[in-house]
Amino acid sequence: MNKYKKLAFNTMIFAIGSFGSKILVLLLTRLYTNNISPSDSSTKELLEITANFLLPIFTFSMTEAIIRYGLDNKYDKAQVFTTATVLNTLGLVLMLIVSPIFKIISFLDFIDGYTILLLIYVCTSAFRSLCSQFVRARGMVKLFSLDGILATLTLLIFNLLFIANLHWGVKGFMLSVILSDFCSAVFLFIVAGLAQFLRMDKYNKRLATSMMKFAVPLIPTVVMWVITGFSDRLFIRYMHSDKVVLGESAAGIYGYATKVPNLISMVSTIFFQAWNMSAIMENDSADRNRFYEKVYGAYEALLFISSAFLIAGVQIVTPIFISTARFGEYGEVYKYTPVLVIAVLFMCLDQFLSSIYTATKHTKNSFWTSFAASMANIVLNFFLIPEWGIQGASIATFLSYYLCFWARIVDARYYVPFRFNAVRSCISTTMLLAMSWLIIAKPPLYGFFAFAVLAGVIAYNYKECITTFKKLLHKEA
Repeated sequence: MNKYKKLAFNTMIFAIGSFGSKILVLLLTRLYTNNISPSDSSTKELLEITANFLLPIFTFSMTEAIIRYGLDNKYDKAQVFTTATVLNTLGLVLMLIVSPIFKIISFLDFIDGYTILLLIYVCTSAFRSLCSQFVRARGMVKLFSLDGILATLTLLIFNLLFIANLHWGVKGFMLSVILSDFCSAVFLFIVAGLAQFLRMDKYNKRLATSMMKFAVPLIPTVVMWVITGFSDRLFIRYMHSDKVVLGESAAGIYGYATKVPNLISMVSTIFFQAWNMSAIMENDSADRNRFYEKVYGAYEALLFISSAFLIAGVQIVTPIFISTARFGEYGEVYKYTPVLVIAVLFMCLDQFLSSIYTATKHTKNSFWTSFAASMANIVLNFFLIPEWGIQGASIATFLSYYLCFWARIVDARYYVPFRFNAVRSCISTTMLLAMSWLIIAKPPLYGFFAFAVLAGVIAYNYKECITTFKKLLHKEA
């Protein structure tokens, strides 16, 4: 199977295994908005983000290293899994030791009452990620996809039990994720026979050093992305303004405004799981640059077209995932979604470009580009949120991801110099921004003009998309 067909095949397998489960996760948003108030939703969102903040720090980003080294045939897989597990465990023990510090950090007051659950959440999530990524590194993509489906089903069952029936709110959400991740980790460990790869005599100090050198620069990279989302919610929750309404409820509304854009992220993640494997395995191939060019061309065009559709239909799509039956405040969510859709689009492109740093082992570059974006996000939040409220946070998020995109599209192509159409990208972005303004401002005949812009985005990008996909599916390598 050539590299193009292998990429298409793996993407299809991940899509079959992930699409239904990811849609189900989005539909859980209705359950949350029916049972959790906007202020408690803010706490739920912040706890999730805090867990995602702690994970890369105290696991040393081993999930990234296990993919990079596990896919590389130069390394013994038992050594990779054992070494990663040992480092993972040491990091989590360190987290438990320093966890009392969390209570004295003033802006982490939302953790009160959830500290133990948060620590368990991080531990179960860490070991589930370790097992699932090693399964993927072994090429067991069907099992990886099956686990995604089963994990989502268990998450649904536990949510229905703890939130819909027992009405445990945020605590019920935390327990649902913990139990779902635990079941997933046990399932993968048994079915994939991971016990045979976990042997202390396989721990390799030299490999541990190499994996740490690779992964440590990724820690601040992942943390910076988390800070981008974390700072948005903290600013909205704690800042004061005489011009706009801020506070816990506003932060909860903003959190749900990010859910619909996750439809774009969902499709991107499915593709990226397959692409990241191909990027690593094809890093030394002779036609690597052309391979990147073809894949990126189709990927970017598809993202622009799908984002345009989502923005045009945001008022139809949002009520599917966001319920206003109990809390009418959620009816404002759609106004903040269009700009966040564009932000997620560029987050997906940033992720694609990060695969270059991973494949070529230039992970330090991933750090400084994400650092610049997160710092820009904090500064923009400081100035825009008091003026424009939730919409200011959406704009700040978009601009920070956009800054990262241009930094990476310039820098990453020093290592893999594939061709990129900057004019097409800028014009398509401008059209999406125009469509967002139409949906938010609602001038006369805004629906007509929005669909006219949608047609323009499709006309401008479809040829690149179709041509490249034909090459991906039919070209022999």
